[in-house]
Amino acid sequence: MARSIDYGALMHAAMRGLIRQVLRQVEAEGLPGEHHFFITFDTRHRGVQLADWLADRYPEEMTVVMQHWFDGLQVDDEGFAVTLNFGDRPEPLYIPFDAIRTFVDPSVEFGLRFESHDGPDDDGGGDEAPVEEASDDATPSRPEAEVVSLDRFRR
Repeated sequence: MARSIDYGALMHAAMRGLIRQVLRQVEAEGLPGEHHFFITFDTRHRGVQLADWLADRYPEEMTVVMQHWFDGLQVDDEGFAVTLNFGDRPEPLYIPFDAIRTFVDPSVEFGLRFESHDGPDDDGGGDEAPVEEASDDATPSRPEAEVVSLDRFRR
């Protein structure tokens, strides 16, 4: 029997734990300074909860921004709930940590990307997810972890 340490799975668990800890701090104290988050997640992942019109508009992947306005952030061991404003339309979301594909805080050039190789259905196309910004206005595979390049978020 071959035994080995699954470093990829351990890194994913550690990275998701870091996201959980950051969001719990924001839940308790709010976003400090210029911090804000771009969070891309798999909208098809079991446990994701979002309005039907958002699921229809983003059938595979969605990126949300937690910055100027968000409400009701509640973090549990499996994920987080938050209400974001989509063009003057507040919508509650629940995002399991396992559904997150990228987590970026451009204010400090920090980012995490969760890679998975799901098999034949995974086209690996790397399409960019559309961004919905919250504003004042109106898996048996062996995942690997990577740090996101922040060049596309620089101004």
